[in-house]
Amino acid sequence: MMDHAHDLGAVREATDRLLNEAGSWNDAALAEPSRLPGWSRGHVLAHLSRNADALGNVLRGLPMYASSETRDADIAAGAPRPLAEQLADFRASADRFRAVADEPADWSRTVILRNGVTDSASRVPFRRLIELEIHHVDLDVGYELENLPEGFTEREIAFLTDRFSGHPDVPATTLTDERGRAWTTGGGAGGAPVSVRGTAAGLLGWLAGRRDGSALTVTGGALPALPPL
Repeated sequence: MMDHAHDLGAVREATDRLLNEAGSWNDAALAEPSRLPGWSRGHVLAHLSRNADALGNVLRGLPMYASSETRDADIAAGAPRPLAEQLADFRASADRFRAVADEPADWSRTVILRNGVTDSASRVPFRRLIELEIHHVDLDVGYELENLPEGFTEREIAFLTDRFSGHPDVPATTLTDERGRAWTTGGGAGGAPVSVRGTAAGLLGWLAGRRDGSALTVTGGALPALPPL
């Protein structure tokens, strides 16, 4: 069961962490490449600002983005802005999301996200938390998957394994971390079951497309190729 109030608190903490980090940059650092192909750090910050507004739209019952083209154009236009302007936008968009989330609402209702994906409103704060934490890693500023809060890592692994569950291109796969915690995913593709072992950070990196999985131990077959998120 999702605890949206808890997740909104975690969103505030993750927002502050990222703002503290970005506040130490200059314009040149903002223009440096992120770990996402073709994106600078400015692209990542611009995306996070627009994502806050988009998820606010979702909570209001509005389309997440006007269109995919508009989403991409807004990120491209926002990326080269000076650091001060980026930070002001990031703070303002975070405040707008918080204001929407603080309004009285039925958190059990179903909402519509991008590409027609539906979910419970109660999961929207966690989706925002995912954006903040994973993209903080993408900024390539020393905040690594191993630095993510443990509770977040465990929940995000569960979120992604559920997302790939039954996928026609992924064989039945069991993931086990260094503490013996286990998750299952896939199962829609034929072939023998596969077991994947590694650190929680390593498993998350593979599931989220941030690491190639070469540090993981695989038995029963090859490491499954996961579809893009």
